[in-house]
Amino acid sequence: MAKALASFAISPTGDGYMLMIEDEDGDTIELTATFEQLDLIAEAVDQQLNSDEEDVLSIEEEEE
Repeated sequence: MAKALASFAISPTGDGYMLMIEDEDGDTIELTATFEQLDLIAEAVDQQLNSDEEDVLSIEEEEE
């Protein structure tokens, strides 16, 4: 079962970035990532949010 996200942080390191993800139970995971990997994550998040926004807007237009 998936856990809810409690917090998320990104910190620069000498050769990339450290991602810290904490779940609702307080468990944390730390991951290292390159600039390119963070860029891919950002693009994927942006695409998903844009898609969700289009879906929400089309539902709102149908209700009017």
